[in-house]
Amino acid sequence: MLLSGDKIIWIIFLFMCVLSFVEVFSASASLTYKAGNYWSPTIRHGQMLMAGIFVVMFLQYLPVRAFTLGALLHVLPILLLVLTLFIGDEINGSKRWLTLFGFRFQPSEVAKLTNVIFIAYCLSVRRQYTEARMFRYILIGVFTMVALIVTENVSTAVFVIVFGYMLMFIGGIAFRRMLTLTLALGLTGALFIGSLFTLKEEWIAKYDFLEKSKNRIMEFAKPSGAPDPESYVITDYNRQETYSKIAIANGSIGSFPGLGQQRSTLPLAYADYIYAIIIEELSVVAGILVMLGYIAILFRVGFIARKCDKLFPKYLVTGCGLMIGVQAFVNMASVVGLFPVMGQPLPLISHGGTSTIITCTYFGIILSVSRSVNKEAEALDAAGEPSDNISAGDANPLEPVLNNQS
Repeated sequence: MLLSGDKIIWIIFLFMCVLSFVEVFSASASLTYKAGNYWSPTIRHGQMLMAGIFVVMFLQYLPVRAFTLGALLHVLPILLLVLTLFIGDEINGSKRWLTLFGFRFQPSEVAKLTNVIFIAYCLSVRRQYTEARMFRYILIGVFTMVALIVTENVSTAVFVIVFGYMLMFIGGIAFRRMLTLTLALGLTGALFIGSLFTLKEEWIAKYDFLEKSKNRIMEFAKPSGAPDPESYVITDYNRQETYSKIAIANGSIGSFPGLGQQRSTLPLAYADYIYAIIIEELSVVAGILVMLGYIAILFRVGFIARKCDKLFPKYLVTGCGLMIGVQAFVNMASVVGLFPVMGQPLPLISHGGTSTIITCTYFGIILSVSRSVNKEAEALDAAGEPSDNISAGDANPLEPVLNNQS
């Protein structure tokens, strides 16, 4: 069968691909101007979507235990992040991109993917190698990545920490360890934010990531309410927020793709702020439907996870679903002004190369797990046997590595 796995996930995936193609075509006016070709940005995005669909179709047939190798590959994006600090492509004042063999990509997106697999694997074998040991491995893996990301992309570093925390909480890490981690993260966050407002302005101005973080917090902390139109000034720091709110205000009943007034004015309308363009052009109802689509993904992932008899696929599918859902809600909350700007794209819908392929990989893994669960259920039904209790997981290719580290 060409489309295997959970049918609802497939329907949501294909719907989002179509919506992405239409809205990127509508919102990529600034990219068209830079490229000097009307169709170039849309064709490139269409190519990325088609490549992503092939990735999903390939991954859905892989056995779940094959993904355990991703835990060992966790070291690869860490090495790529190190290279990015030295030879990365600087865009908009930050080195977030790396060009290798003629291909430009974001190592942080690859790192987020392997981070999901790494944490899921550690959670699945902690009964064999003690929880304390696996908890330590998770912290080392996550914070090594965060240390390499934070100076160029604070929002992604925060996102990685929050995601790791959520997956460990769901994975049942002992309360005292989670409490200690919570206090440590809270203290670190308070010290970081406090330092932004106590250090001298000239010192903060030397470091782009500190200046951007402070400006985003200050913009978000401003009193809510309608600004005075005579005194309000659009600056580089509030430009995106201002035009995003204008687009949303125009979207009560929508217009039509390509007719949005802010699609050429709103910076990154085709990427981080595409949700505002969807609301402006397709109405608030469309914005709600998109949000419900991501909620449906979380529900279906939860349903698939509950049917898993083994821990690794259970945590793997949960992690992939969380990565899609949480990133989507962070993006949408930022666009509508409920959350500080985090610079996270809307999964699968925003224009992108690396992010599109990686998001499709999450979908492929989810479909692979759901297919495996369905096959196991069919086999048990045919044999007339009840399903086994939750076990520690399949035999893992990484077991010799962990044994050598004992």
